[in-house]
Amino acid sequence: MSDYIYKDSGVAWIGQIPEHWDTIKIKYTSWLKGRIGWQGLTSDEYQDEGAYLITGTDFSEGRINWETCVHISEERFAEDEDIHIKEGDLLITKDGTIGKVAVAKDCPAEVSLNSGVMLIRNTGDFKYYDQYLYYTLLSDEFWNWYEMSQTGASTIRHLYQEQFYNFEFAYPPITEQEKIANYLDKKINGINESIKELENTIEDYKKWKESTIYETVTKGLSSEVEMKDSGVDIIGDMPKTWSISRLKYLCKVMTGNQDTQNADPDGTYPFYVRSPIVERNNNYTFDGEGILMAGDGAGAGRVFHHAFGKYAIHQRVYCFYDFKGINTEYFFYFIKELFKKVMDKGSAQSTVPSVRLPMITNFYFCIPSITEQKDIVEFLNERCNQIDSLIEEKEKLIFELQNYKKALIFEVVTGKRKVV
Repeated sequence: MSDYIYKDSGVAWIGQIPEHWDTIKIKYTSWLKGRIGWQGLTSDEYQDEGAYLITGTDFSEGRINWETCVHISEERFAEDEDIHIKEGDLLITKDGTIGKVAVAKDCPAEVSLNSGVMLIRNTGDFKYYDQYLYYTLLSDEFWNWYEMSQTGASTIRHLYQEQFYNFEFAYPPITEQEKIANYLDKKINGINESIKELENTIEDYKKWKESTIYETVTKGLSSEVEMKDSGVDIIGDMPKTWSISRLKYLCKVMTGNQDTQNADPDGTYPFYVRSPIVERNNNYTFDGEGILMAGDGAGAGRVFHHAFGKYAIHQRVYCFYDFKGINTEYFFYFIKELFKKVMDKGSAQSTVPSVRLPMITNFYFCIPSITEQKDIVEFLNERCNQIDSLIEEKEKLIFELQNYKKALIFEVVTGKRKVV
């Protein structure tokens, strides 16, 4: 087949298309429907059995994960026939994380939607190949339109049904749509497999880094030294010449709920919350070196920063400071790796994971000599930097593959790359 001859589509978010292609608005091809509000439906009504209810969290790699779906009663399911899902229906999220797309495959007999998901069904006069529209909605053809449509809109992002009806997309003959979809299925599956392999490699590197830190801070740098039982489960054996100490004897601990001092109206000091996010304010409660740990939430027990200078912390962040007889970098490595094991044992598990002060003050440390601590830090800095570099290389490859995938889909569904 000869190369395409192109024409201007007349649509800003599409650009040029093959001369024999058209463009079409989704309102002429599809019936769109979402749940109007919750119709009074609350999470208290969710059941272990009954009709399936799809939420945005059930979208997984272009399909619906039926195992994660919640269930609703027959009465609730019967309330709205318009959102009863059929095999092959296209679905898109319209609230929260907007634009996740899935095809309903292996669809159970009774399935409905929550208010954050919209149904796209090909019931118009113009037919399309479902998987072709699926790729179109994944592409920048959709996202360029969406961003343009948001000009002057509320800061709360939402995909409105009436707005979506005017989404215009490239519309080749349906035989070409099928060939394009089949081509993309093969290419995208290959790219996704490569990304998955890289992700698995990254996880292996992270485990390698964790095990390296654990073995080094609890067993030392030499495999020839005589060992003894530390008496602490999460430590196990340690070198015979090392000692054990509780954290409360090694440093001070304070949270951000103390009276704020050192107010400086002209200053903007780091204010550390329960994540790497750093805000700024005019007060500081610490002046010097400190190691920070999240006290609750999803990151509870995670040591996330080694701070210096003047700074303040959130009331649910712990700061370790004023260290005695212990190298602070060694302390950082030890608590960062081993305190996770305390959390994993369930000592702090509740509805909301949290770290209580006695868990910290009674936490045990292996104490080598200061010289050994410095040698351990030097070794771990070098080894962890090497592993981090390997992880960074793999992450860069993933980023490049994701960008290639994104560009490929756009080029193919708009005819800029000829595949049929």
